[in-house]
Amino acid sequence: MSHLFTPLKLGTLELENRVIIAPMCQYSAIDGSAQDWHLIHLGNLALSGAGLLIIEATAVSPVGRISPGDLGLYSDANETALRRVMDVLGGQSTMPVAIQLAHAGRKGSSQSPWDGGAQIRPDQPHGWKAEAPSAVPHGEGEDVPLALDEAGLARVCNDFAGAALRAQRLGFRGIELHMAHGYLLHQFLSPLANRRTDAYGGSLSNRMRFPLRVFDAVVAAVSDDMPVWVRVSATDWVEGGWDLDGTLALSAALKERGCAAIHVSTGGVSPKQKIPVGPGFQVPFASRVKAETGLPTIAVGLITKPEQAEAIVQKGQADAVALARGILYDPHWPWHAAAALGAQVSAPRQYWRSKPRDFPDLFKAARIGQR
Repeated sequence: MSHLFTPLKLGTLELENRVIIAPMCQYSAIDGSAQDWHLIHLGNLALSGAGLLIIEATAVSPVGRISPGDLGLYSDANETALRRVMDVLGGQSTMPVAIQLAHAGRKGSSQSPWDGGAQIRPDQPHGWKAEAPSAVPHGEGEDVPLALDEAGLARVCNDFAGAALRAQRLGFRGIELHMAHGYLLHQFLSPLANRRTDAYGGSLSNRMRFPLRVFDAVVAAVSDDMPVWVRVSATDWVEGGWDLDGTLALSAALKERGCAAIHVSTGGVSPKQKIPVGPGFQVPFASRVKAETGLPTIAVGLITKPEQAEAIVQKGQADAVALARGILYDPHWPWHAAAALGAQVSAPRQYWRSKPRDFPDLFKAARIGQR
């Protein structure tokens, strides 16, 4: 029996299998509001047979966007636009949908990747003044961000809590907080970005203080049955930066607060990072977090083959695997993985006739309209 295609619980959320679609920015919103692209893109992924779909990094404020095209959940207009998407997904797919809430910090006000990804300076069209733990830019020559004062910290906390409340109203089944990839909460954690001398900088416990404050604010804003978990960068891949020991300490503190899972990625806070990219290169970090905290752990990063994903779960290195670019390339990856591993996967009846003759029992019915 395939371990990858067994059920998993993240808090109160029950997943049919352990294949998770990682959040992937689409840079295709207008003023933070979802467009037709989001409906088509997410609708496609919602029919893939994965156990969970996590919607892309969704900004909790306009200044928290990575780019002018980022999805947001900070206004009534954003909520209305995303409701249209969620209503269609819920009517046509049984896959649970979660959302990743994020603030870009000093990496905000940037071009979309296909336009080069460079910073848009505040005095340029569509640009704005970024904010961060400290007045330290991400890259050399970039505009210096505004260091958040206490009023700014309180505002950011309220923005996260407000977006979480909107997410619950929209019917999302889980919330992932983005503390990875060099964005605001990761910036507080990393001594490379956090140069503060107050209660939010310096020691490890101080650097963890604001991300934990945000986590607490989100948990307080939603109902007890809404699982909240965190995506982390387990290392900055830069000497003197955030590292695995810090990640383990953060994970332990999150566990005490009822965190439902840890989604383990790496990097993003510094252009000086040197990442040894290769198949499953981040899995050892997920394995350590799982072994030392006991929290459900999600591994991600160049996990592309069914046998590779199966081995990660079977060996107990992680409880689930997340796919990003791999599932964009092959939107039916879970179907193909189930066939390779001798498992079953949910699929709409309209697609049943597509299964190969060698796999007559591949598909099982999806209960449409019961998100």
